[in-house]
Amino acid sequence: MENLIWAGAVVSVIGLFGILYCIVKVASAKRAGLPDEELRARLQKIIAVNMGALFVSVIGLMMVVLGIFLG
Repeated sequence: MENLIWAGAVVSVIGLFGILYCIVKVASAKRAGLPDEELRARLQKIIAVNMGALFVSVIGLMMVVLGIFLG
């Protein structure tokens, strides 16, 4: 079960990097001074990536918890 815990930790870190990527992209989009409609379009694309990163992070945390319970 130790392997499940470590694999879950790796998956969670991958999700965390995805979330950090989204933060950087949103900050750069806001600094670009884009018109409102173009800013909304960019943010909608980033939101999809953000939701995916959150999902990956949650799956990783679930793997860690499962590994702890089973170990």
